[in-house]
Amino acid sequence: MEIRSLADTDFDTLYEAFALSFADYEIHPGREELRKMLRRRGFAPELSFAAFDGDRIAAFTLNGIGQHDGVPTAYDTGTGTLPAYRGQGLASRIFAGAIPHLKAAGIRQYLLEVLQHNPPAIAVYRKMGFETTREFNYFRQEKRLAIRPQKRPSFPHAIRPVEVDAIRRHADFRDFRPAWQNDLDSIVRAGDDLLRIGLYRDDELMGYCIFEPATGDITQLAIAPGHRRQGIGSALFGHAFDNIASDTIKIINTEIACESFVCFLRKMNIPIQGKQFEMVRAW
Repeated sequence: MEIRSLADTDFDTLYEAFALSFADYEIHPGREELRKMLRRRGFAPELSFAAFDGDRIAAFTLNGIGQHDGVPTAYDTGTGTLPAYRGQGLASRIFAGAIPHLKAAGIRQYLLEVLQHNPPAIAVYRKMGFETTREFNYFRQEKRLAIRPQKRPSFPHAIRPVEVDAIRRHADFRDFRPAWQNDLDSIVRAGDDLLRIGLYRDDELMGYCIFEPATGDITQLAIAPGHRRQGIGSALFGHAFDNIASDTIKIINTEIACESFVCFLRKMNIPIQGKQFEMVRAW
């Protein structure tokens, strides 16, 4: 096995390895969904690495590069091992081989998320020096089974596009700091893949929603603290619901302490699908 970067690996080869590695998982992105996901998460092929068996990828880690809490960070946007190569510790070898290159590029920490119902992976990460920083819920429901909210604000309002700068200025609308794939840097990288809508009373922004119509991914939903329980969130979610082309609706990585969001989604029959740990290793 040779550990080397993915700088010279074409997307089709990468997708084939990704598809084979995740074929037995409950969720496996299609070709275009993977391409969009990598762009949104800041995938850097020159700082991503794989174990090669000859010319064939046996295992890989796809790294996104950006900032997390103001610190230059590498983010695990996808780690997989082809079935024939499992049980050989390749993921750990790839990570160990990547660290010197990440350090040389000025990266100061590594960030990942891991499913809480995967104890073996959690044990491996802890052995590698990772510490849990947060716990997340993730939600998923077939659109046909979800209940579209009908509540609307009692005051005159309009739903129209909202700029990233306006979202940045209203960070106090949020109850928690978004996870890597939902933060503003990721939203900017996604470009037109995401729709950004705001609910306005005259020219005052009362709340906003960011979502991906093609996949049904609700990226952010935030309401001004002084204007909650007035139908603003329901109106925004209903607008997103009407514009989602996917057969599923999903909300990835909301902090478990945010019970109000759990209750909000429960009313729409969008249940918690599972939980994740956010883990960080600094150096």
